[in-house]
Amino acid sequence: MLALAAMIAGLVAAAAQNPNPEGIQIGLSTEHISITAGFSGADLTIFGSLENADPEVARQGRYDVIVVLEGPSRRIVVRRKSRVLGVWVNLQSEEFENVPVSYSVATTRPFQDITEPISYRQLSLGANNIYLQPADPEGSPPTIAEFTRALRDRKVAAGLYSENVGGVRFLSQNLFRATVRLAPDAPVGTHKARAFLFKNGLFAKESSAQLEIRKAGFEQAVFRLAHNHGFFYGALSVAFAMAVGWLGSIVFRRD
Repeated sequence: MLALAAMIAGLVAAAAQNPNPEGIQIGLSTEHISITAGFSGADLTIFGSLENADPEVARQGRYDVIVVLEGPSRRIVVRRKSRVLGVWVNLQSEEFENVPVSYSVATTRPFQDITEPISYRQLSLGANNIYLQPADPEGSPPTIAEFTRALRDRKVAAGLYSENVGGVRFLSQNLFRATVRLAPDAPVGTHKARAFLFKNGLFAKESSAQLEIRKAGFEQAVFRLAHNHGFFYGALSVAFAMAVGWLGSIVFRRD
């Protein structure tokens, strides 16, 4: 009974010190984005607000926000090529599960000025801290680490993993705006926008919203045909290839 009374007293004291803990909410201007074959990337603006923000902490600039736009997850195989007898061949590979195809981050300040590295690892926050799950966890740790770095480097080089330091700006003590990058090769599917609130260097709250990216126009028609009617798509592809070959033989024949 004494232990229970002490625990209740502690909870009451904590609630008295912070009766209204901070919260965070984000909103997207649209829930759907349609892209065409000529899509060359875009900046997506996400607005958000703090709930029950401490005015003193806000005036001191001790609130930080990190916004992430994470693409759908897929299984990815990373291969290592080596030259054998003058020919490049795949000699070794590593497979990873549930890898975000795209990952764009915006922050209020540089990462090292917001919180400790261990917090980013615990939250799996940031391109260098995403947990990339190997399909075979019993594999060689050095090999897995090497292929993990190669996978991250490949994503960064392709523009699919990006960071925008200073991309989150407070418009007032409670309102903020974040700008995240959609890569030219942004995958089709459901993307998840997540906002992380930090207070005095400590993680406080998280909020999320969803964004659907889909193809439009002729590309969408081809995409639906390929996924919903694979046989007809294959037949049309073969017929089109034959027609192009026949037309090419007529145009370039030597008579």
